[in-house]
Amino acid sequence: MLEGKRITVIIPAYNEAKRIGKVLERIPEFVDEVIVVDDGSNDNTHWVAVEYSKKDSRIKALRLEKNSGKGAAMREGVKEATGEIIVFMDADGQHRPEEIINLVEPIVREDADFVIGARKFEVQGKRPLHRRLSNIITTRLLRLKLRQYVYDTQSGFRAMKREFVPTIESDRYEVETEMLIKATKMGARIKEVPVSMIYGIETGHFRLEDVFRFLWALLKF
Repeated sequence: MLEGKRITVIIPAYNEAKRIGKVLERIPEFVDEVIVVDDGSNDNTHWVAVEYSKKDSRIKALRLEKNSGKGAAMREGVKEATGEIIVFMDADGQHRPEEIINLVEPIVREDADFVIGARKFEVQGKRPLHRRLSNIITTRLLRLKLRQYVYDTQSGFRAMKREFVPTIESDRYEVETEMLIKATKMGARIKEVPVSMIYGIETGHFRLEDVFRFLWALLKF
């Protein structure tokens, strides 16, 4: 716990058997619950998580029978979560578990309801070209939709009060857009904190069709 607040970290994972262990080893002690949701991987991701759960009682390993998408995995994680503050992070090691504290502290202090780990400009510049272009397009459109400035709308490293975690309908990468739009409509106070990212280890799950899924989410929600 942190200042009496129970913290749950949800980690959707797909074919991350080589990386998920290093992520789990670095989860801070103040985190009360870690839920790894294997999205129907065809490697040993789930079983690696199971082995870590035997060593750390905070860890729960869930598995979807078939690959259904990041949003679907996050939805299952939320169903099992018991924390008052929910943190979402990736399984591939791009997000630093040590920085979870930076996301949850503003919520604990009651300065925010929804905190996004914003990737610094110089770090984003190291991203693959197609990811940079899609992020520019989606971010600018989403700012217009939200009617407020959010620097990094697509970051998957984020924390929120449980009451501002909306019902997740999206199955894939448009889930970040859906959640941000819905939380804003619910009156959540949005805050961003800078985080460092490690690029060059991306596993390539993002596809061009996800841009169209984003546009669909933008119109629907």
